[in-house]
Amino acid sequence: MNNQQKSVAVGLSGGVDSSIAASLLKRDGWRVIGLTMSIWDGSIPIPDEGGSGCFGPGEAQEMEAAKAAADRIGIEHRVIHLAKQYNQVVLDYFRSEYLAGRTPNPCVRCNQRMKFGFLLEQARAQGVAFEAFATGHYARVRFDEASGRWLLLRGKDAGKDQSYFLSRLKQEQLSQVLFPLGELTKGEVKDIARELGWEDLADQGESQDFIACSDYSVLFQKNDSPPGNFVTRDGTVLGQHRGIIHYTIGQRKGLELGGGGTPWYVQKINTQRNEVVVGPQSELYRRELRATDLNWIAWPGPPTAPVRCQVQIRQRHRAALATVAADGEGGLKAIFDEPQLSVTPGQIAVFYEGDVALASGVIEPTPPAPPYDL
Repeated sequence: MNNQQKSVAVGLSGGVDSSIAASLLKRDGWRVIGLTMSIWDGSIPIPDEGGSGCFGPGEAQEMEAAKAAADRIGIEHRVIHLAKQYNQVVLDYFRSEYLAGRTPNPCVRCNQRMKFGFLLEQARAQGVAFEAFATGHYARVRFDEASGRWLLLRGKDAGKDQSYFLSRLKQEQLSQVLFPLGELTKGEVKDIARELGWEDLADQGESQDFIACSDYSVLFQKNDSPPGNFVTRDGTVLGQHRGIIHYTIGQRKGLELGGGGTPWYVQKINTQRNEVVVGPQSELYRRELRATDLNWIAWPGPPTAPVRCQVQIRQRHRAALATVAADGEGGLKAIFDEPQLSVTPGQIAVFYEGDVALASGVIEPTPPAPPYDL
């Protein structure tokens, strides 16, 4: 896209990544407008613990930081109020998934529906004109002439790559997005900040928290998740849990089962019986995965024959080699070369060929290998 005389909106948080992204675009001749989402309405009693997070009572300070960044760069800044949409799209999804015994990914949901959706729609509805949208994500995008599709690629900095979080973006969304930091490392971004005299941003700590406190139970009603039993696969009761919203597949800490010996890990959430099934870590491994609710990226649709590719099952998971095929029911089935730990229902699976994201989907419950029967 020719950037001369064109406008770009930048998702501006006030942190080093979004600030440098906006600064680089302005340097390259774009007319830059900073957009900041306001999503906090005080309706949920999240305690102010002094920490940072996307949703919480510290939003006023974050708005001030974003405005200060815009002033520092010398660009226009708009705050777009989206608390109602955030409650409906992200928080309601988060609650319903946990209450269904699944583990949601609110950051992936927020990117697709909020940052690359409602934020842009509402900004344009309020008269903000722009041809492209940019963020400080560490990812890359390009158009593939051969397939006629927009491709999402991993960022150059493997340790900071955020393509996993962006894997639900649709073709229309990818067609208008810019990732100025995609070819940079985090260290290079901080060096640019220091060269600009922005040492405070370069030295700023990072937060990837969903909400600004450590206890997600504040998002639920008091009676949403009553206590129940911890049980083994054979039904032996080991103790009482605090409510299923406090647990996710693979969790070890916070079970408070004691007893010494082999540590217990969460294997399954049984919502019908309000039970948390636990067992040794060895029982957490799965060789297969099924994903539904698919978003096609480089792939225009399901492969017509089995394909060898890599599958990433959470942000900090190293993508693993697998054979992937359509399952005949609208989903994709992956058979890993090596069993993977904690394949978690509700999380996102992203299918890659090298740096290129092929598709993404929501992980469905996966039965363990015989003789176990969850």
